Amino acid sequence: MIPALQRTQARPLLKWAGGKRQLLPVLRTYYPAHYTRYIEPFFGSGAVFFDLHATGRLTGRHAWLVDDNADLVGCYRMLMTHTDEVIAELRHLAAGHSKGGSAFYYKVRDSRFNPQRADAKPYTPALAAMLIYLNRTGFNGLFRLNKSGAFNVPAGRYANPRILDERHLHDVAAAFKERRVTLVRGSFDGALSQAGAGDFVYCDPPYAPLSRTASFAHYTAAGFSEHDQRRLQRAVIAAAQRGAHIVLSNSSSPEIVHLYSTPDARRAGLRIDRVNARRAINSRADSRGFVTELVITNVLRPKMLRAGYAPATQTSLRQLGHANARRKSASNET
Repeated sequence: MIPALQRTQARPLLKWAGGKRQLLPVLRTYYPAHYTRYIEPFFGSGAVFFDLHATGRLTGRHAWLVDDNADLVGCYRMLMTHTDEVIAELRHLAAGHSKGGSAFYYKVRDSRFNPQRADAKPYTPALAAMLIYLNRTGFNGLFRLNKSGAFNVPAGRYANPRILDERHLHDVAAAFKERRVTLVRGSFDGALSQAGAGDFVYCDPPYAPLSRTASFAHYTAAGFSEHDQRRLQRAVIAAAQRGAHIVLSNSSSPEIVHLYSTPDARRAGLRIDRVNARRAINSRADSRGFVTELVITNVLRPKMLRAGYAPATQTSLRQLGHANARRKSASNET
């Protein structure tokens, strides 16, 4: 177990499309007060895990971290088990970038990273360092694969990117090394199928696109389709029915609103809350700003608890409003 002062310093290692660092003030209001285990089926950069970890909310609890991205999980495992080797490799990459800039970036991406990741089984410290380097210096920190499975993110325009932060790397490695933390590569439905009473599940899947041009789901070569969103909905409803505390983020697309407004979703106690989030990734800087996103959850927030709502009556904010109106009307009639 690492000292508490060190534990508070851990924060996400990677920049990640859809990462939740800026939404944490909102998401914290959905953390359940009591739970036994934390499960994250779409780990990504792990903003919520690191927030729970840093604030002591995982003390004495198990955390099960799952992602289907082989590069991501491979990178984290190498940092966890071969920390010094990853740091040494990254130091060489930082020196090369300071001399070669974007030309060095493309050399690493095309001549080293993609060929080695196609052949290397298992992942290596060198590949982990290259992934961190490409994440620090690529366009917007994206991780994107083409249909052939090759990493194809172009170089970013950074004057002085911070490629090597040894203290940060050690902090992240220490968080993963804690005895109760398990990091695995796996499917979201496999993780959700294990969620039950008392578990806190946070799902941050690739978002459903708001338009045809807004789609980005290629964290893996297969992407994340409408069919996958429906599979996720069914798995989330089943986990909620078994008693898991669910918090799920997604876009405000009509598809997602429909999926989580069904009778099955309502019977499972799920409701839809709309929140403001900052759009961090767009090809046009003037198109980045605040957008409406959805939080789908069965967790009762403090205001709802003070109002006396029980999980069995929890369906949607709209239904709760209608119930209040009916009670007020009945009271006036008597």
